[in-house]
Amino acid sequence: MMASSYNAKDEDGHHPGSVGSGGPGAVKSKKPDNTAFKQQRLPAWQPILTAGTVLPAFFMIGLIFIPIGIGLLVTSNNIKEFEIDYTGVDMFSPCFNCSQNYSWNSSSACTCSVPFTLDQPFESNVFMYYGLSNFYQNHRRYVKSRDDSQLNGDKSSLLNPSKECEPYRTSDKKSIAPCGAIANSLFNDTLELFYIHPNGSRIAIHLMKTGIAWWTDKHVKFRNPGGNHNNLSIVFQETSKPVNWHKPVYELDPSDPENNGFINEDFIVWMRTAALPTFRKLYRIIQKKKVNMTPTLPPGNYSLEVTYNYPVRSFDGRKRMILSTISWMGGKNPFLGIAYITVGSVCFFLGVVLLIIHHKYGNRNNNADIPN
Repeated sequence: MMASSYNAKDEDGHHPGSVGSGGPGAVKSKKPDNTAFKQQRLPAWQPILTAGTVLPAFFMIGLIFIPIGIGLLVTSNNIKEFEIDYTGVDMFSPCFNCSQNYSWNSSSACTCSVPFTLDQPFESNVFMYYGLSNFYQNHRRYVKSRDDSQLNGDKSSLLNPSKECEPYRTSDKKSIAPCGAIANSLFNDTLELFYIHPNGSRIAIHLMKTGIAWWTDKHVKFRNPGGNHNNLSIVFQETSKPVNWHKPVYELDPSDPENNGFINEDFIVWMRTAALPTFRKLYRIIQKKKVNMTPTLPPGNYSLEVTYNYPVRSFDGRKRMILSTISWMGGKNPFLGIAYITVGSVCFFLGVVLLIIHHKYGNRNNNADIPN
């Protein structure tokens, strides 16, 4: 007698144990759950672009962006800026001898005097910058070559810096403080400004060396080990200065404990790396005297006294000094205003073109859609 075969099926029509049956040997289906979200059935708003919506949008963008751009451009043009290159590449430059003879290994500093003339007065506070060209602070290994824990005052990192600082991690079997390539290449030219009075006398311009760093950098990211008021020469006695430095970190500004060591503002400004190879960094601030109605920097003859400590010939770099005022939008930068005017003008022009096309061909299409 032949045994009859019976093929059992579940309620969904699947054999037990087959794909999708839910049995012990079942293979899970890759089909998404039948929900509005996973099946993309949620209600959505899809705008229908018509002439009645697109044209006003183009004209509105143009009418808003163009006045904003004009305002930004006028504000930028009202900012006064003066720039002078003191690299000393030209043999007739006052700093030519310094640029040719000075190197990192030079024992004595080289000084030079660069005369210049301001044709117009500089009102309000004047910001003095130093600028470098062809210096790639954005190089990956350069940016990583630092120890933030050491700069934040951690004592263990002071004596055992991060390996990211190599090859500027140790020197003479001592840890370098501050370690890394960024700190080792600290800009150390000294710039002084003198006003040449019509009677021939030289008047020194007072340069503020504090207030040039970001508040968060000064009070949060950078701290001296053991506090800022300790004897820094004792704190750093077991460390070595960076290879290219002429003095240790605790002698950056010994006259001001609030501006010495890791919290020295010139050092802090340098440690904030630039994104482009040509950059400027804030060096000093010339504050306007509130009781004096004369300009901060009156027009006339000036002299820039440079202590040439920073050689740039090895990387074909250039050095410059910049004097600038600021406005509510910062320093002089016409790009933002030009960008707003360009975008607004393009949108307004496209609006006019589309309006002409719609006026010329829109009625013809509408008449073609009307049945006879």
